[in-house]
Amino acid sequence: MDRTPPERDRVLESYLDGVAAVRALAARCADWTLSTPCPDWRVIDLAGHLRCVAENYLEYLQDAPDSRLAHLFAQDAASAVLIRQQARQNAAELAVLPAESGPERIIAFAVSAGAYADLLPDAWDRTYLLYRGTKYTAGDHAGAACLEWHLHAWDLARAMGADYRPTDPDVLVAAWHWGVPHLPLRQGDPWAAVLCSSGRSPDWSRERPASRLIPR
Repeated sequence: MDRTPPERDRVLESYLDGVAAVRALAARCADWTLSTPCPDWRVIDLAGHLRCVAENYLEYLQDAPDSRLAHLFAQDAASAVLIRQQARQNAAELAVLPAESGPERIIAFAVSAGAYADLLPDAWDRTYLLYRGTKYTAGDHAGAACLEWHLHAWDLARAMGADYRPTDPDVLVAAWHWGVPHLPLRQGDPWAAVLCSSGRSPDWSRERPASRLIPR
């Protein structure tokens, strides 16, 4: 595995690009009941997930290195266990969200994602969590946030019958190694590798729902 961390400026730029992409695509959505590449999730559910994850990331950054996420990774669990635990958390958080419109959920997402971006530069080198003896900083985990926003931008685009590819997919490959240490990354075209490694099928459409993604 390439142990070279991604460049700070590129990660920060990619993060903001991902947030902007989610907002732009959501602004074009006319039907929030559309199916997405995430099984059993409509676009309205994906918007709720985005809100929850952005709020969680902000909380984890503020609480580092003693966050709920840090305690989870400190258990040194296998990747499959971590995925299942995160999937259960996703479902539980969605279940208790208040009744909101899609645009309202995206606004809440943007507020928390923006607050995270404001705090990140000063917290960049702070210990974020320990996983299997390796220290990961807040800057390392920012890669996971970049991946989350760009992957879900792709989900939104595909739900609406369009496509999405980030401007700088190469930085997401480096970000994966440092932001998602418990999951291996496939080889090949950088964006296709990220999609496939996240459990998505690059040719997914509503007519061909091939992906069996476990939502993250």
